[in-house]
Amino acid sequence: QLFRTPVVWLAICLMICSGASELAMAQWASAYAEAALGLSKTFGDLIGPCMFAITMGIGRLIFGKYGEKMDLMKFMTGSGILCVICYLLTTLSSNPVIGLTGCIVCGFSVGIMWPGTISITSKKMPAGGTAMFALLAMAGDLGGSMGPGIVGRVTQSAGDNIRVGMGVGLIFPCILLVMLFILYIADKTNRNIGENC
Repeated sequence: QLFRTPVVWLAICLMICSGASELAMAQWASAYAEAALGLSKTFGDLIGPCMFAITMGIGRLIFGKYGEKMDLMKFMTGSGILCVICYLLTTLSSNPVIGLTGCIVCGFSVGIMWPGTISITSKKMPAGGTAMFALLAMAGDLGGSMGPGIVGRVTQSAGDNIRVGMGVGLIFPCILLVMLFILYIADKTNRNIGENC
């Protein structure tokens, strides 16, 4: 029954892209700081993954405290756009400060994606139950393994050019934005049908 519902398929795509957007940056931030920006491993680890985790925690803290007052669709769309910008900064910038800023701020941008998708889906599918949450968690984990794997494979194929790998990682937040747009259109259409009835 869950698989017959279009909203669930959209949510699965959102979770895959959320997990991929988050882990692709988190797992490669240290290597990116070393290879692309020429920083030492210690400094790269502290400034890259460490600050990424802190800003992601800040994003989830804000969501936990003010989530009920937010327009979640708008917040997630804004986060998706910010994530795209962060990936572009890490891919295109040769300036260490700008590149690391992209890595760090990306943590904030992805912080809302995973819990936000679950919140949106639970509101639209209140009878989804444990099976739905398990399915979404599995989709998030799938994205979390696919994202870093794809970035790593592309980086290796490009002669260990991690900028190229990060550029391919850009596809995940882009797809996420498309899925959010489809979800918004579907929601708007359903509202108009309800009002006309």
